[in-house]
Order: sequence, then structure tokens, then C-alpha cells
Amino acid sequence: MRRPKYFTPNEVSLHNTVKDIWVSYLGKVYDLTPLLEEYKGDVLLKPITECAGKDISNWFDPKTKDILTHVDLMTGCIKYYTPRGRFIHIPPPCPRTDWANDFGKPWWKDNRYEVGLLSAKTRWIRIINTLTSQEQRLEVCSEETLDEILQRYLRYNSHASSYTWKHNGVNLDMSKTLSVNGIPEEDEFYCGSPDCNLFSPSICLYFNDDLTEL
Repeated sequence: MRRPKYFTPNEVSLHNTVKDIWVSYLGKVYDLTPLLEEYKGDVLLKPITECAGKDISNWFDPKTKDILTHVDLMTGCIKYYTPRGRFIHIPPPCPRTDWANDFGKPWWKDNRYEVGLLSAKTRWIRIINTLTSQEQRLEVCSEETLDEILQRYLRYNSHASSYTWKHNGVNLDMSKTLSVNGIPEEDEFYCGSPDCNLFSPSICLYFNDDLTEL
């Protein structure tokens, strides 16, 4: 079974326009761009666009995974709680004949929009190419394996797979996470110090002199 892709909150925040809008909630990341295209121009999109690139878990009941509800004081009925205003697929407060409810699943229950998981904790690491002395600092997801971190690093070194990855002189298991490989978290070093970023764990790359890997 294919592993889900993890995203950092910062990565989600970059998708913050009406033509490219992501949100996260309850630990998952969703691309709502197709939803905005489908309902383009609808005023009920406003609460969603206002939260583009943000986490909206506070909209939901973590137990039911549905939108929060409350008891309407005027009618005594249970209704969705939408303090930012009613949005797409939320029924109107009173019965109306012009509200189409034949959309199937509401967008927050539709897995078609799901693109991956939101990292519960991100980490900063330094990757040092011992061949070129190039050093790159990366924010990664703590749940990611070294192979997945390698995929992030390819933008800086397209031949990253041609290197042996080591920490403190020990070969790393690329199928395991940083913590399983025994790489301590940055907050275990000088946490709270102005120089905390300088002491992020480092991974050293040693070039394999093997043209078959190029």
C-alpha cells in the first residue's frame, strides 16, 4: 500500500490563492481548488477563501469529523456552527426552495480533495555534501523516511541518490525516519538559544564513485 505524502504547515500555507487553495483539518491536507472552480463567484466561498493555506480544524468536531453544531436559541434546532458565515454545502438557516442539496457528499467529507497528511511535528536538518561542501538546511516532516527526505533534497542536488547518507559516520537506513535512525531533534541541542538553528542535526553525503547510479 502506498504511503501517504506528508506536508509541513508552511507548505500548505503557500497555497493561498483562489486559483490554488489548500487547507488542512483534522490532520489531513486538502486541495480545494476544484471546489472553488465549480462554485466560482458564489458568495458562500468567502469563509473558505479567507482561510486559504491555513488549518481549519477548529471548524470541526474531532469525534464526528463533521462541522461543529449548536442549538439555535430561536428554533431549538441543532444547526451547524459557522461563526465566519455560512459556506458551501451548509444548509440555509430556514427552509428554502432555491437551495440545491443534490451535491452528494459535502466537500469536507469528500476524499477527492485529500492530497496527504499534515505533519504532527516538523524538524530542521542540515544536509552537507562532502564533495562540494554545499550545505542545505531543510524543514522536513518527522514522519518522513530518509528516502522521502531525499526527494525533498533533489531540487538542490539532482544526483542525491548517488550519495551515501551518514550521521556521525554511521550509514543511515533510508527506509527509516530520522528518529529511528537515532538522529536527535534540534530542540535537544541548545533549545532556546539565539543560535539554536546553527545546531540542527547534520547529515553528511558521501559521493559513491559509481557511474551506474548517475
